Amino acid sequence: MTQNIDPIVLNFLYAFIGGLMTLFFMWLGCYVLGRLNCTFSIPDELAKGNVAVGLMIMGLFIGVGTALGLVIGLGLN
Repeated sequence: MTQNIDPIVLNFLYAFIGGLMTLFFMWLGCYVLGRLNCTFSIPDELAKGNVAVGLMIMGLFIGVGTALGLVIGLGLN
């Protein structure tokens, strides 16, 4: 099926689907982390300006984004 699609369109389709997957897995990671951590609420601490929680979420986003980016990028062979 993919032989009939222009490679440029196919790459944009892969990038779009990969972006949606990345956003979903970042949301899922924050959700699971919030459920596992009962001592504080992530949204409340971010609203208070807690830098440590912000850095923790930043690390989660970078890790998930890098992992999915590598999977999607290596799948474009």
